[in-house]
Amino acid sequence: MSVNSRKVVIVGCGFVGSASAFALMQSKLFSEMVLIDADQNRAEGEALDIGHGMAFASPMKIYAGTYDDITDAAVIVITAGANQKPDETRLDLIKKNSTIMRSIVGELKKREFHGILLIVSNPVDILTYIALKESGYPANRVIGSGTVLDTGRFRYELGEHLGVDSRSVHAYIIGEHGDSELAAWSDARVGGLHDFCELRGHYDHDTAMERIFNSVKNSAYEIIAKKHATYYGIAMAVVRICSAIVRDEQSIMPVSSLMTGEYGIQDVVLSIPSVVDANGIETVVPIELSDQELEALRNSAAVLKQMIQENC
Repeated sequence: MSVNSRKVVIVGCGFVGSASAFALMQSKLFSEMVLIDADQNRAEGEALDIGHGMAFASPMKIYAGTYDDITDAAVIVITAGANQKPDETRLDLIKKNSTIMRSIVGELKKREFHGILLIVSNPVDILTYIALKESGYPANRVIGSGTVLDTGRFRYELGEHLGVDSRSVHAYIIGEHGDSELAAWSDARVGGLHDFCELRGHYDHDTAMERIFNSVKNSAYEIIAKKHATYYGIAMAVVRICSAIVRDEQSIMPVSSLMTGEYGIQDVVLSIPSVVDANGIETVVPIELSDQELEALRNSAAVLKQMIQENC
């Protein structure tokens, strides 16, 4: 069956799934959206609620469906899973959500599907690895949302620090989407410059770098402590990734993908800037890393590998 580039499926209608569905409806990327959830009433309710907003947006066929509706979808977005609780790390969710992911992928394998699988559920790197191994799909077609949101937070914080539009900041958070992630400061640029900070009167670089990175790394914990869940930011990240896929943009973004020797890292999924297009991940894009950053990236990979070995 051919792929309908204007069709998306969202599996999981919790906070992240429903926010992603709402954001995708407004994005005008798709003309058909299927919502799937273990609670059929929840999926139907979300479809009705979001559908009622189409009078103020663009026409879209949106409905609660089943796995039989996935076969011609361009993208399946998986957001299903237990939410991260206060004082709980993303890695603490492994046992709960790995079982859910295997169940979902088992349903996908029963049907013919040739589109892109986008994993958003946490811990996203490990669940993307599980989805890749369980599905048997080519590695380019299984993507995790990775550190796309973390990178957005990083650019926002840098923009606020420097008093510039965050879209003029070019910097990445890489590695695990979680506590072992790192900021690729060596590759960071603002307006094409490495030393833009001093042009804006900032000279205490080490202190600022530590403060900004810690704010980015801990932002999810802060939001969860205040409102019990994060969903708007990741919903916008889902839209951005879907846009790169369905528009064949060849955009560079730090999605979770399988490492096959890059930076000396093998057989683990983590985030490195990659070219994303209609076929999923075209290629990993090497970036400048210091020796310390490279060591931190390899440590992040080691953390993820150990968690996979112990829990998966």
